[in-house]
Amino acid sequence: MIRRLSRYCFLSFTLCLVFTACVSVPPRAGNVMAQWQPSPNFGVRKANYVIVHHTSSNTLERALATLTSPLAEVSSHYLIGRDGRMLQLVDENHRAWHAGESYWGGTTDMNSASIGIELVNNGEEPFPPAQIDALLVLLADLRARYNIPRANFLGHADVAPGRKDDPSAFFPWHQLAMAGFGLWCEPPFALPPEGFDALLGLSALGYDIRDPHKAIASFKLHFSHGDEKEMSQRDREMLYCLLQQVTPTGRE
Repeated sequence: MIRRLSRYCFLSFTLCLVFTACVSVPPRAGNVMAQWQPSPNFGVRKANYVIVHHTSSNTLERALATLTSPLAEVSSHYLIGRDGRMLQLVDENHRAWHAGESYWGGTTDMNSASIGIELVNNGEEPFPPAQIDALLVLLADLRARYNIPRANFLGHADVAPGRKDDPSAFFPWHQLAMAGFGLWCEPPFALPPEGFDALLGLSALGYDIRDPHKAIASFKLHFSHGDEKEMSQRDREMLYCLLQQVTPTGRE
């Protein structure tokens, strides 16, 4: 009886181990350097873009509270503090709620196609080197794992012109582009051909041009920081140069 009971216990223990292994939860998809701080605000999706934001908050703690609050219904995949501390809030396989109403190159739901990264910044200050260094490390990891084209690293203002203005004019897009994240051109620029339509060029690049002034403002925030409300000659030349870096479908 004791032997039979011992065999039964051993068999039960073995089956328990096998069953546990079969139902074990797969590891989350993400960057191993980031501390996991899960947010409940997400849905399933596949990413081909990265969208950079600033939080408008003064502290990481305040931003984290907002991005993990069920009442706020906003989130991002990653949150990076001024000191370079990186938190992951949503699994990369899931759809974080960071872009809202958005558009880029025909895609009207950027949440379903992108990874969102929030940088702690109130919108009126430079981004510290430690924060940008951490961002560059994260972007390199995402590019390697998802094979994201360089043209698909964007700002929130790019995909929501007129509605959003982040990351601010302080954001170092040129530095990111030099590292392979996003497009950029340096003068001297080639002159656009006769009859070059800047508005159609903005559309070809990816912008929503239903409101031309908002599209122009978002382009200038990213690429020129000019105060004019219209495209300057330099803006037109920059735009034409950027278009040469992508295929007719807006991809490399």
